Amino acid sequence: MATAAPIKPVFKPFVPATESRPELTVRALLLGAIFGVLFGAVTVYVGLRAGLTVAASIPISVLSISILRAFGRASILENNIVQTTGNAGQSIASGVIFTLPALVFLGFDLEASRIFALALFGGWLGVLFMIPLRRQLIVEEHGTLVYPEGTACADVLMAGERGGSFASRVFFGLGIGGLYTLFQNDGLFALWPGSPHYEPDLGAQHLLKGGSIRADCTPEYLGVGYIIGARVAAIMVAGGVFSWLVVMPAIHFFGSGLTHPLYPATTLIKDMSPSDLWKAYVRPMGAGAVAAAGLITLLRTLPTIVSALTQGFKKGSSKLTAALPLRTEHDLPPAVVFGGSAILIVLMFLFLQFKPVPGAYVGPLANLAAALLIVVFGFLFVTVSARIVGIVGSSASPVSGMTIATLMATAAIFLVKGWTAPAFGALAITIGGVVCIAASNAGDTSQDLKTGYLIGATPWKQQLALMIGVIVCIFSIGITLNAMNRAYEQFQRMPHPIALSLAQLPDGVQNKGYFNRDTIPLTSHDADNPAKEQLTGATQYVLLNAIGSTTLEDGKYLYNPATSQIEVQWIQGIGSERAAAPQGRLMATVINGILSRKLPWTLVLLGVALVIVVELLGVRSLTFAVGAYLSIATTLAIFVGGVMRWMVDRAMIQHAERAHLAANPDIIDPDTGLPIPTSVTPALDTESEISPGSLYASGLIAAGGIVGLLGVCAQLAQSVSEERGGHWKLFSFNPDNPLHHDWVSVIMFALLAFSLYYFARKPLNQPKP
Repeated sequence: MATAAPIKPVFKPFVPATESRPELTVRALLLGAIFGVLFGAVTVYVGLRAGLTVAASIPISVLSISILRAFGRASILENNIVQTTGNAGQSIASGVIFTLPALVFLGFDLEASRIFALALFGGWLGVLFMIPLRRQLIVEEHGTLVYPEGTACADVLMAGERGGSFASRVFFGLGIGGLYTLFQNDGLFALWPGSPHYEPDLGAQHLLKGGSIRADCTPEYLGVGYIIGARVAAIMVAGGVFSWLVVMPAIHFFGSGLTHPLYPATTLIKDMSPSDLWKAYVRPMGAGAVAAAGLITLLRTLPTIVSALTQGFKKGSSKLTAALPLRTEHDLPPAVVFGGSAILIVLMFLFLQFKPVPGAYVGPLANLAAALLIVVFGFLFVTVSARIVGIVGSSASPVSGMTIATLMATAAIFLVKGWTAPAFGALAITIGGVVCIAASNAGDTSQDLKTGYLIGATPWKQQLALMIGVIVCIFSIGITLNAMNRAYEQFQRMPHPIALSLAQLPDGVQNKGYFNRDTIPLTSHDADNPAKEQLTGATQYVLLNAIGSTTLEDGKYLYNPATSQIEVQWIQGIGSERAAAPQGRLMATVINGILSRKLPWTLVLLGVALVIVVELLGVRSLTFAVGAYLSIATTLAIFVGGVMRWMVDRAMIQHAERAHLAANPDIIDPDTGLPIPTSVTPALDTESEISPGSLYASGLIAAGGIVGLLGVCAQLAQSVSEERGGHWKLFSFNPDNPLHHDWVSVIMFALLAFSLYYFARKPLNQPKP
């Protein structure tokens, strides 16, 4: 006799479908737009520096509950619109920083119009393509796809509706982290060093010379380390230790006796600082490691991708036009989806046709094909991303691997067509960038729609809020990218000027015309101990761009026609040690490797081999590879946050065990007299995304990003003032002040870490049952 199929329980949202509450209000959209601009900029700042991003929906929800409550009773649906609109900034920024910085590495400028257009196209594609998938992924598979960030965000919103107060913990993080950054940041008061460092040179054999131990003691790194956890932070710092205390000292040991530069460097190894060694040798090796790890991650998730595609196309196209009587089932109509997609194809075609990458005009037919290619890859990876984040969460979604696949397919087409000039690499980044942004935004859009489903939101209002959030946030994203690139740039005097002829430039070197700035701040070659001066009359120099050259390291240079020599190297802010942008470097490496085939392949393949070894050890290699690429200053500070998380988790486990033993005094091992180990409640033995520590860490990240951006603006304003002959400078303490010592920086960072440990263990004001 056949067994009857179990009856699926009827899901009931927090706000019933029959109940109507304020939702898509003007104040909710305005507050969400402000958060979108703010967290979009913060994500760019933290992502370029740390190489990873964290979800913004929970801190936005917490802040929204507190702010709207101050203006009168707020609906839970209004707070949901705020976090939905604001979270678009974080998701778009994540996609942008993974790809578009590659334009800098390929020798092109970050044009504001290009960033704006690509972010808009990708962001709207991610929302539009997610609309027909919502019913299948969010509703039909409610019990299968958990969407962890979306579910946690719904918990925060429902707790706030019941009267729980989480905002104070975020505000504490904002206040303490902001005050700390104000005095720590090199672009602001700089009361103590922002990055204490130690360069070992031990004994007569100069042990570990060439390596360095340093830490960017910022609150955002501390918060990121706490949120990602001890294990991930430890794997990341292990990559940094390998690069900075194994590989770089080994390079110096074996290469210090060389009498000629070792490719790809153009300086003798014995004259190179740790930063020079990292830039010349570790970055290519790290890029190869990240590329290999990204592909391995993509292959590992291939079964999930295939399942996502097959299950995504199985059901539901007939349901798109069905009558949907309930408020909680109203999506934007199919006409918006298909009509909007068609309009985006036209807009992308027009953009490629009338705003082509300089030197990469390919004609109307090819531009139409590129626009269609973007839509095809976009829909493919939006479907994949929306399903994968439902299983593993947004942070573990292999967006970079999917982008690599898009870039490799695009670059292969270009190679067959013979389009191998650097400009076509920028065109490939344009295509891959839109796809990456769409996939990134689709993942977070699905999390937001899951939150809305749980609390009883109206889907079409959320979808409209997401599209508004995309439009608003892209302004701050482009501005922040360019501001960081400009504020962190350096003009370094070449240690040995290089003579060459403009009439016969070496292979891979291009003449970009005369330099367009008259006054620039010039530093000595040693980036670790720079001596600064002002260089006037810089407009006499010719700007040269090197990509894949065996004569010059990749980058930009100022050539003096009067002496027929390259005298100055222009180091871009993006790609420097302070804003390493590892994913962008990875994308440029993939494109350059396929099109020009002039990479330092020995170093790239060393990185690939390193990843294989790490995988054979049973460690997920992508985190290790990112750590090997980044400066140890970044990974060491993140590791401190991970240690704080481990200490808090350990204290919570011990507390739960003591409480369990007090309630059950008979559970004693008669042989040893010790308590018998027991399993404790998961809510007690580990941190969650809405725990006191995670909320305080979110405040630290926001504070470090916001105040850090103020430092970027101050540095940028000072640079512009000096170029115009002025002497404006924000007040900062003299480097000779008694607190400007590395040990003071370490102590202050330790105190900040202790504040995280303290507030992580201090209970929250729990909501009413």
